[in-house]
Amino acid sequence: MSHKIVHWELMGPDGGALAGFYRDLFGWSGESPPGFDHYDMIPAEQAGIGGAVGQGSADTPAYLTMYVEVDHIDAYLARIEASGGRTVMARTVLPGMVTFAMFADPAGNLMGLVEADMPPAE
Repeated sequence: MSHKIVHWELMGPDGGALAGFYRDLFGWSGESPPGFDHYDMIPAEQAGIGGAVGQGSADTPAYLTMYVEVDHIDAYLARIEASGGRTVMARTVLPGMVTFAMFADPAGNLMGLVEADMPPAE
């Protein structure tokens, strides 16, 4: 597995205003998936790598992060913690969409992991 960056997020306290800023600046526009208000998915054709601009939670109101594809999130979170990082959000499954987690590296940078789709067991 090559561990590619597969997604990015730019999040802030006012997702609509932030999306408008990037739409006006770079022409990035997208739509929010059902149930995800203020989370505009920006296609790779517009930004090089697909990502999202949106509204963060009250706990993390503004951040920029990248998501790296891995085969087993829990194994990587263990490696991260053993190397001086910390888990910010444990492995989380959004059915039919994505399985992800977030961590802080030793310098405090927020990063994400996306679990690669595993082939069905035979």
